[in-house]
Amino acid sequence: MTGERRAARSTRHVVVMGVSGAGKTTVARGISAVTGLAFAEADEFHPPHNVARMRSGVPLDDTARWPWLRDVGAWIAARGAEGRSTVLACSALKRSYRDVLRQGPQRVDFVHLDGSAEVIRARLARREGHYMPASLLESQLATLEPAEPDESVLVLDVSLTPQALVAAAVEGLGLPHSVPLGEG
Repeated sequence: MTGERRAARSTRHVVVMGVSGAGKTTVARGISAVTGLAFAEADEFHPPHNVARMRSGVPLDDTARWPWLRDVGAWIAARGAEGRSTVLACSALKRSYRDVLRQGPQRVDFVHLDGSAEVIRARLARREGHYMPASLLESQLATLEPAEPDESVLVLDVSLTPQALVAAAVEGLGLPHSVPLGEG
């Protein structure tokens, strides 16, 4: 076994998933803070034309999503090849999208921040400075495919506090943590 394959096998990769406004970035950053896993925001991988499309209220279709998902998956694989574990915030709404992120020798676990549309809609109404308009929530909810039994997905209720979600994710996935939970 090559050193690269051995390093990728010993790493952990976590994708905090869900619709826009579920708290993915907050929870993924929190997991990173208490575990030391390298953090990335999948939204930052979108090309400018995807961002412009969403900003104008037009949902992305699969044609627009595939190159973005492959780029995010390549980032995970590259960190794994370096021997670095990761956590990232990414919608990962469909099984096929999650499958793209799982490609490669590394282990990828998902934390699905799930909850009522009313709670998420209220969060979106308070959010500032993000290009994703609240009007796209319905399209995301329609696209969302719940995890299948063979997927490694931990489902958490978005109504919990961010600290409780981080603690539940770290404990539920058995991630090592260097900071006591609740302090990250």
